[in-house]
Amino acid sequence: MKPKTKELLYHLLWHVDMLSRPTFRNLTDSYESWAYRNGFTDQLRRLESRGWLERGTQFDHAVHRLSPAGRLVALGGKDPESLWSRVWDGRWRFVVFDVPVVHGAARTRLRRHLRSCGFGFLQNSVWVSPDAVPPSLSGLGVESSAVETLIVLEAHLASRENDSQIVTCAWDHQEIDRRYARCLEVLDGFPGRFGRGNPQGRALREWGEQEFEAWRAAVEIDPMLPACLLPPGYLGRKVWRRRCEVLALAGEAARHMPKSGTGGDQAEFG
Repeated sequence: MKPKTKELLYHLLWHVDMLSRPTFRNLTDSYESWAYRNGFTDQLRRLESRGWLERGTQFDHAVHRLSPAGRLVALGGKDPESLWSRVWDGRWRFVVFDVPVVHGAARTRLRRHLRSCGFGFLQNSVWVSPDAVPPSLSGLGVESSAVETLIVLEAHLASRENDSQIVTCAWDHQEIDRRYARCLEVLDGFPGRFGRGNPQGRALREWGEQEFEAWRAAVEIDPMLPACLLPPGYLGRKVWRRRCEVLALAGEAARHMPKSGTGGDQAEFG
């Protein structure tokens, strides 16, 4: 995906608040007119053709919405609310494997894929997740010729304390919270926070780039465990609530940004 495409999806996420709670002004100022004014019409059509936007109508006005797939992309690949609220069956899934040194590249690919699926590691060849293991070894990116042993185990641990130990050992929540703290710093630096006036387009765009990168860096390493497994002091949920508040403000600022050529410095998307 082109960076500009991801950037546009991210900025469209700012407008979700308008679409979920429409007013008469919001409806008459539809996405079609907003896109036309800001020169995004072609980009929106391309996103719609890829299934990332959905077109609908409200009170005879055309409205674009982020599709579930588009919203997931805009969120950085993970939907926090659905992940934290998922029901855990109390069982851990362990993947234990042996890949010879001569197949180091295959071992690296396997570890990266396990991490991308939310697995944490207890040892370099022992990985764990509270969720079901993908149904096939090919889904794990395993090359059968390179793997001498790969065993999948399910276990119900003896006590809640053991579950907490698994969480502490398998994921680096100190680093996860450090990245979320960075997210809070960026959110608190929203350029419209000092007054009622709208920030200039360049400042808003630069802030958006920093905010998205800070969020992406955090969710990249956060397994977003079910709520019952989250460690004490975990910052992710606090940051998510704050992020929703600030992105709603960003969407309001973007909707009232002066057009290019009228004195404003508007964000551009290619």
